[in-house]
Amino acid sequence: MKTLYIIRHAKSSWDERGVSDHDRKLNARGLRDAPKMGEVLANKGYHPDIIYSSSANRAFTTAKIIADKIDYPVDKIIVTKEIYDATTNDLVNLINRFDDKYESAMLFGHNPGFTVLANLLADKYIDNMPTCAVAVIELNVESWKNVASDCGRLIAFEYPKKYA
Repeated sequence: MKTLYIIRHAKSSWDERGVSDHDRKLNARGLRDAPKMGEVLANKGYHPDIIYSSSANRAFTTAKIIADKIDYPVDKIIVTKEIYDATTNDLVNLINRFDDKYESAMLFGHNPGFTVLANLLADKYIDNMPTCAVAVIELNVESWKNVASDCGRLIAFEYPKKYA
């Protein structure tokens, strides 16, 4: 049994002119929601063995903030462009390559791919993963290479407005 935490980045800013999509920063709401969701995860005892983050600034910033709250070493976050603008197939292929020594993994990235991924893997439908939402999926596999459609069970769905 493996556990996958799928986390959409916190709310980002569209205010800075000339900044590429990849380099956009979190806005004030994102900077408020990310630590709050990190505390929710810590209080629920969610501590992944490994964290992967999109290389996009907004995703990596969210990953760093949450990692700090759950006592995961920020310098151990694996940052990859592979998650940025990834298709669902790309995301499953990445997950299939995780080392089996890890029982749990956390992914930080983007919609629409993350909502589609959660719905592909889990037994319950999520209409949309809002910013800084967390889908916790228990996967009925012994190896990450066996992660595929309908192999999991949604055991938690957390998002900032749930705790407003």
